[in-house]
Amino acid sequence: MKTNKQNADFLHIGNKLINWYETNCRPLPWRENQQAYQIWISEIILQQTQVKQGLGHFLRFIERFPNMAELHKASEDHVLLYWKGLGYYSRAINLHKAAHQIIEDFGGEFPNCYHEILKLKGIGKYTAAAIASICFDEKIPAIDGNFYRVLSRIFADDFDISNSKAFHYFTNLALLMMPEEKPGDFNQAIMDIGSEICKPKNPLCPECPVNSDCLAYQTARISEFPVKTKKAKVTDLNLKYYFVQFENKFLIKQRGDDFIWKKLFEFPTSVPEIWEKRIIHSKTIHHKLTHKNMTIEIHTIELESKKLLEKWASDNGYLIADEELADSKSFPKPLETFYKKRKSSAVGTLLF
Repeated sequence: MKTNKQNADFLHIGNKLINWYETNCRPLPWRENQQAYQIWISEIILQQTQVKQGLGHFLRFIERFPNMAELHKASEDHVLLYWKGLGYYSRAINLHKAAHQIIEDFGGEFPNCYHEILKLKGIGKYTAAAIASICFDEKIPAIDGNFYRVLSRIFADDFDISNSKAFHYFTNLALLMMPEEKPGDFNQAIMDIGSEICKPKNPLCPECPVNSDCLAYQTARISEFPVKTKKAKVTDLNLKYYFVQFENKFLIKQRGDDFIWKKLFEFPTSVPEIWEKRIIHSKTIHHKLTHKNMTIEIHTIELESKKLLEKWASDNGYLIADEELADSKSFPKPLETFYKKRKSSAVGTLLF
């Protein structure tokens, strides 16, 4: 650590953050009662989604699954359906599995300490720390990108956040600042400041409650922090689908556990060779995920016999009608967009 501040000075900054949070915290529904179930759902949603986009999804999910018992008894497909639009669907699958763990292994009570919470499917160190501190007052920092950025700037600390030791390093640094009381407020203060003030670009430093303690701000070096030398590699991924239809019915299948779109429904990825001669339209869609650039080809095939679709469906998947799709199956976003454009087409086929 590259600072000579004493423990009292560190705690002074931590208390400033808590005092600011008590009067400036974002009014979010999961903060109203600090119920572990709702905090858990919100944290999983916000892993890959910003608050303004995730809020509506949270409310919809909680309305359908208001408690652990409802989530536990729902089918996996139904949970996926209510995760629609959030992406990274393995999160929903893990939520469902963790609900089963809590009912079956913890008697339906959410585990109340960090190490027990960490045993739940789909929960990592950050989420476990957030729940443990907010709901059960455990003194443990919820280290994520916000912590790296805020702490790096406060202390003008050039420790590389892509270093494998960064989590341990910033955990110890945060513990020096974290008061014994209200650890959850401390974590949420950094969450809010990192999201609303200490942004990656164009931070609102004059509004920050600890700008007088921030070495990067005081030395006009905000843009230098945090230091990150390694960047995640972006890979290309090419996919091919066949949209096979007869009148208002078409073929779908469900993914297994071997792909990024686990357990979601999609169009066939292969068809009998003779069907390919009946392709009437082809479309290429470009879609970006965090670390993937996807090129998706979709070939539309019209068949003259419903029996051909029924035979394929009996061996490989499902035959579904237009009116059944929207409220019963969850599709990857690019395929859902493709389907909606097709449905809105005046002629019912893909002419866009």
